[in-house]
Amino acid sequence: MKKLALALSVILLTLGANAQNIQTLYHLGSSSGNFLTTTVEMFKPDKHGSTFFFIDMNYDEAGVKGVDMAYWEISHSWTIAKSPFAAHIEYNGGFGQFMPNNKYQDNGIAYTINDAYLGGVEYSWNAKDFSKGFTFETLYKNIRGKTNASFQLTGVWYVNFLKNKLKFDGFADFWKETNSYQIGTTTAGAPIIEVSKFTFLTEPQLWYNFNGHFAAGSEVRFRWNFGGLQGFAVQPTVAAKYTF
Repeated sequence: MKKLALALSVILLTLGANAQNIQTLYHLGSSSGNFLTTTVEMFKPDKHGSTFFFIDMNYDEAGVKGVDMAYWEISHSWTIAKSPFAAHIEYNGGFGQFMPNNKYQDNGIAYTINDAYLGGVEYSWNAKDFSKGFTFETLYKNIRGKTNASFQLTGVWYVNFLKNKLKFDGFADFWKETNSYQIGTTTAGAPIIEVSKFTFLTEPQLWYNFNGHFAAGSEVRFRWNFGGLQGFAVQPTVAAKYTF
């Protein structure tokens, strides 16, 4: 979902156009039950670089009726001369709530997604016909109240097929973040804690474009030590997208 427009930067700068879309994704096989996500994305180029943001909202997950999580990212890139390199800054943050044991109750447990501030360099490449391309980012990352000196590596890609009727795109993030998980208890009842120091998340998408505005397809989330869950998990979706 996120950073999708970064891979289109050269095209949009050339055309002088903006790109906004809204996606609706229905998650299947979640540990907290099936639920819905909406994503709003915007990409806007200017003569010095580009700005991108997205906002995610989850609905009816973990025993919550209505919006249970809101998360957003915003970034800006400044092109370095006329090279494929750009300076990049970014902010991430959000909040949510859940119900104990996924049961509907009057009062839930609220949580925040730690603010993260990132900065670094990105490199972009696009084929001459813009049928495919990728962006790679190397970023310093500060997770407020948690990890002051971290890093994040991000890759974004897109490939168009069948005269732009099919599109395969997505992103992959790998970053350093310390998380603790209870994996069991001792015979005395004390918790057994395991600590992870790295997180990986990728969300490849496959879209069929019915026209210039409407598309349908799927996103599959592959995650490792992400979202409060230890280890590796796969979460498929069915999805629709409207581009304004």
